[in-house]
Amino acid sequence: MPKLSAQARARKIKLLLFDVDGVLTDGKLFIFPAPSGMQQSALDQRTQQQSAQRTGEGGFGFHGLGAPGHSLIEAKGFHAHDGTSISLARLAGIKTGLITKRISETVALRARDLKLEYVRQGVSDKRTCFEEVVREAGIKPEEAAFVGDDIIDLPAMRAAGLAIAVKNARAEVKQEAHYVTSNAGGDGALRDAVEFILKAQGKWKKIVEAYIGERSPEKGS
Repeated sequence: MPKLSAQARARKIKLLLFDVDGVLTDGKLFIFPAPSGMQQSALDQRTQQQSAQRTGEGGFGFHGLGAPGHSLIEAKGFHAHDGTSISLARLAGIKTGLITKRISETVALRARDLKLEYVRQGVSDKRTCFEEVVREAGIKPEEAAFVGDDIIDLPAMRAAGLAIAVKNARAEVKQEAHYVTSNAGGDGALRDAVEFILKAQGKWKKIVEAYIGERSPEKGS
């Protein structure tokens, strides 16, 4: 059978999953000691449960790092264009979610802000997690896309109907991707992925107008 084009694969997508570091961000991590006496906020309940379940999977957070008794604060930079892309995907009926090896309160906060349907932190086996989310979503693997940048993302990308690599992805990752974004992670790569999918599905112009309409003042007001 002839191989499906990236556009043909994109037309089937109902779920978009993605890595965080190097995809939603440029991959840089900023870790600072918390001010003395500052109470560290807890991860949301769902993330706490996931962290506890995956303690043996090599997930990496900032609890227990640094000198004994000291908490650390992890900072990441996110691009506004990527935030808009989640809203565009939602308007098109596409569910979204993240799968990441690290455990970060910053990511939990951003996920809540974006209202992601699926948030999985502390995951080393991304393929198994990807398959679990696909089953939870009630769809087929070929109806799900995964966006990655490094070799840990390859198993999930191989299981996905549409594998997307960001511009700054490692060479091995780009080689196996069906589509490579024009922009790098943290610089609008996820927006590229959403636009590619919606344009392939013939929804782009309609969704853009719907997005603008949601934010325009009511007529006659």
